[in-house]
Amino acid sequence: MYTIPPKKMVTINILNILKKYSDTDHRLTQHDIMDLLKKEYHMDVDRKTVKRNLMSLLDLDCGIDYTEIERKDENGNENSICTDWYMVREFDDSELRLLIDSLLFSKHIPHSQCKTLIKKLKGLSNIYFDKKVRHICNLPENVPENKELFYTIDVLDEAITNNKKVAFVYNSYGIDKKLHPKREKEYIVNPYQMVATNGRYYLICNYDKYDELANYRVDRITGIRMLEENRKPIEQVAGGELDLPKHMAEHLYMFAGESIRVKFRAKTYLVDQIIDWYGKDINILQTGEDECITEVMVNKEAFFYWALQYGPHIELLEPLDMRERIAEAVKKMCEKYN
Repeated sequence: MYTIPPKKMVTINILNILKKYSDTDHRLTQHDIMDLLKKEYHMDVDRKTVKRNLMSLLDLDCGIDYTEIERKDENGNENSICTDWYMVREFDDSELRLLIDSLLFSKHIPHSQCKTLIKKLKGLSNIYFDKKVRHICNLPENVPENKELFYTIDVLDEAITNNKKVAFVYNSYGIDKKLHPKREKEYIVNPYQMVATNGRYYLICNYDKYDELANYRVDRITGIRMLEENRKPIEQVAGGELDLPKHMAEHLYMFAGESIRVKFRAKTYLVDQIIDWYGKDINILQTGEDECITEVMVNKEAFFYWALQYGPHIELLEPLDMRERIAEAVKKMCEKYN
């Protein structure tokens, strides 16, 4: 049987009503709030009670606001009236939609956790926003799941903050579509940064016995633990500092290994794509009406696969060994499909 809340619940119920039914575009009068208190909570209150509790919420700085208007009473005196009450949102609808879309397009967040996060984001707005996003496409049920993902991120964040090493199991998918350890021995690394690229999280780190950086998919990590041992200072790795924009531009597909300087000829209509991939810290020289030559520093393996992707639109000029390797790969693909 429904129990009618005590009068002391009026303040909380008014706050809940403002959260559920109001924003800058949907404001509530005191009369609207009275009607909703009766409909939602079976509470009969008068206008003075509503006003008193609204003022209490203002004093508590609960994130509500109102419009103040001037009215004349029956004696012709002007009085200030507070009306059109609403909840001030931390995120507007477009920002929430952007966050939800980011989750929908994510390639690494498990399906069940993604649904939970979207539900929480929708809860930050009101009933009107919920109606707007009902047409959002369903999440695929067959997204590979690593239920340790958020725990892994928490541990990595703590280790990076405290300059500690981490140990973990690194996995790959088998034909059974399940994660399997790549080796029996744990990976022990010096973690420096987590980055998101191509819809996935990567850990940028280093092995003690090497001087260069390595990249690992965070969603492939399980069994992570933070070690007591301090990590190697970044000053001893990668030229003494982690230049994140430079690192991301050179490691297109997050391959580890050396970076090389390449020079290639491309059609000018490809400049948008080149800048999207490599950023603006590159050399571009126009050599014809519709051609240009570009020089970039890029990870060797990453450029190989990028060049195959854009093969019909570019011609690699330097280095020659990479040019020969790409030509051989293209030749084999043509033989395979002809």
